[in-house]
Amino acid sequence: MKNGFLANLPISLSVFAYGMVLGSICNTKNIDYLQLMLMNIFIFAGSSQFVIVDMLSNNLSLTAIIGSAILINMRYFFKGTTLDKLFLNSSIKQKLLIMHFVTDESWAITMKNMKEKDITIYFLLGGSLCIFLSWILGTSIGYFFAQLIIEPKNYGLDFTFYAMFIAILTTMYKSKNDFFTFFVTALIAIILEKLLGNSIYILISAILGSFFSLIINKRVENE
Repeated sequence: MKNGFLANLPISLSVFAYGMVLGSICNTKNIDYLQLMLMNIFIFAGSSQFVIVDMLSNNLSLTAIIGSAILINMRYFFKGTTLDKLFLNSSIKQKLLIMHFVTDESWAITMKNMKEKDITIYFLLGGSLCIFLSWILGTSIGYFFAQLIIEPKNYGLDFTFYAMFIAILTTMYKSKNDFFTFFVTALIAIILEKLLGNSIYILISAILGSFFSLIINKRVENE
């Protein structure tokens, strides 16, 4: 757990930064601190929370809000399958508890270390808790000091969300096949987002990108 926690510390700075942005937005949209903390504890998904806050402020239906959050988080089903080896001897309770705290960041760091070291689920849990604490701290500071973060662009905070995912991609990049997979999946996502106009494009592009990766890697193996 300690090693996992420390391994995620560098990237947790980005999580802290865009957590501040969310906290600031919640304050300006009259979402109270208790509601923010309940979202952090029971949802704990940055991208989904941004969408939820925006939809709440626009008085959209609860069904639409829940549906959008679920669609955005469907990617964790794919991520969960890649962690199968770590969870091999774990109970259902352990799986549910740990997967609740897994984030894009802790997943990426764990995947990188799985290839290089002999780690356990506690490495994943330690990393996930590191991200969780950074998120709690960032959203809290953002909420209570919202007046100082009225314009996130002035501090570069609007870019931290994208910077974090760029950092994740670089840790996953191993060959030109990975580049082609990233590029094709991103292109599909951009096109579907324009055509569909809702969050289901995330799930569809992830599935199509996975199939593309499977095809291109099978072709390399055959060669």
